[in-house]
Amino acid sequence: MHQHLHTFLRQLQLEPDRVMTPGWQADWEDAPLPYKLYRGLPAYPLPAEIPFSLDGINRDRSRQAPTLSDIGHLLWHTYGLTQLAQSVYNPGQSQALGEASFVQITYRRFVPSGGGLYPNELYVYLKLDELPAGVYHYDTAHHRLILLREGDFDRYIGLTMGEDSDGMRGSFGAAFVSTMYWKNFFKYNHFSYRLQGLDSGVLLGQLLEVSKRFGFEAQVRFQFLDRPMNRLLGLADEEETVYAIVPLSIGGGDRRPLGGKEAVDANSLCGQLEEVRYEHYVRSFYVRPYPMLLELSKAAKQESAAAFVSEVKPVSSLMEAPLLQLPPATRPSYDLGVICRKRHSPEADFLLQDISLERLSALLHETIASYAYRNDLDGEPTDRAPRVSLYGCFHRVAGIADGAYRYDPLEHMLRLVRPGDHRARLQAGMTLHNVSLFQVPLTFHVAGDRSFYRDSLGVRGYRIAQMEAGMLVQRLLLAANALGLGGRPLLGFDAASCDELYRLEPAGLTSLIQIPVGPSRGRSRLEGSLGS
Repeated sequence: MHQHLHTFLRQLQLEPDRVMTPGWQADWEDAPLPYKLYRGLPAYPLPAEIPFSLDGINRDRSRQAPTLSDIGHLLWHTYGLTQLAQSVYNPGQSQALGEASFVQITYRRFVPSGGGLYPNELYVYLKLDELPAGVYHYDTAHHRLILLREGDFDRYIGLTMGEDSDGMRGSFGAAFVSTMYWKNFFKYNHFSYRLQGLDSGVLLGQLLEVSKRFGFEAQVRFQFLDRPMNRLLGLADEEETVYAIVPLSIGGGDRRPLGGKEAVDANSLCGQLEEVRYEHYVRSFYVRPYPMLLELSKAAKQESAAAFVSEVKPVSSLMEAPLLQLPPATRPSYDLGVICRKRHSPEADFLLQDISLERLSALLHETIASYAYRNDLDGEPTDRAPRVSLYGCFHRVAGIADGAYRYDPLEHMLRLVRPGDHRARLQAGMTLHNVSLFQVPLTFHVAGDRSFYRDSLGVRGYRIAQMEAGMLVQRLLLAANALGLGGRPLLGFDAASCDELYRLEPAGLTSLIQIPVGPSRGRSRLEGSLGS
């Protein structure tokens, strides 16, 4: 069952050219908006005075309920519009491609996104004194909330997650991360399916980090009944679907799994709620069909909570390799708001400089330490390593030889997989040479289950693997910026070559994304902050 879909996903990972529609070209004249705009629904403006510093904000809430200002600040630092950037594409390069030079204006957020297209949308369920209880869309373009459904949906949301009527115990609300297929399919064709999972993970990673600063507890739920969840938000399955649910509660609360289990099915739950559809503006006049994405989404849907799994263990790497003990590392103290504003994705801006072993040690330690989070796949609490892992090719790191390494977070050690300078190999594997890896001292790869949890999660496992990779990427980028380094996520790389380099296939792993990290200079582009 779904064998052709698993074949498609394997090719999407290792041979992406084979799954692309021949001759596909983006129609930029008919491009969709990078954000969703609802029409004719009640709108609630969020406070415009947003603190740029998050240092110590409500870190100790003493169980105080959040205010509307807290929610507004949380949403803006997670997914708000933060910057207007104008870039001029090199005329000589463009003409070589048979195109005229042009200026591109993009609206940036604190999280990276493939092509700056931001395929995700963010929704919230809130129970605040200052708002009607209900489900809202975060209108990024206007920094406001759009009311979709009014009411108390604690029981309904709990049941979608397979919990009993107490499933939202102690939560003041929840966040929902969705994906709109067309927002990046118009450019990336079937490759957008891979990007949508990674972008969702990056957004989740940012949401979790910002939530910590506000003293909120968050638990990511990857398993839920999709059709009832989409019905609650009024989403059309052929346009958009929810990828993750994040219940939110006051810090210091109950850290046990939410509620008890109740094996409800999607049909019965959908019958409890009236179906609604809302008018929204996309801007594209012609939305080209994407039947493969819809087929993948349908196959990934969960129809009964009885099918949920309680645990997905990480792949155990049996690799024996020389160990290198890293210097002790403490977590750096930094203001997340300041770091987010400084973050950018270098291209030709990397500067090749020596990196101290202490700096690399701090980077690795902070990335994994900040990654720890509550979710519905970990089973009983344990100190085991995450399901995704960090590998890297290091050059000019003082105190260690050039080589390809695997980071062991439990022992805080590096394992040497293959000695030597591998920059030429990595550069040759790039499909778009927008970054010179010869100028980069650290090139990381996030590795995950080669089968994408197929045995336990089926087709849904692919997007979960990508989301967890994206969550780790965002932690790596934040940690790098805190240490004065820049990082750029890249998907235009030869995953098969990297798998061979790190000897991943025998370990049951594959390279999910490539992230060059190093010192960089400012980019030549006109930028303007959208904050006062």
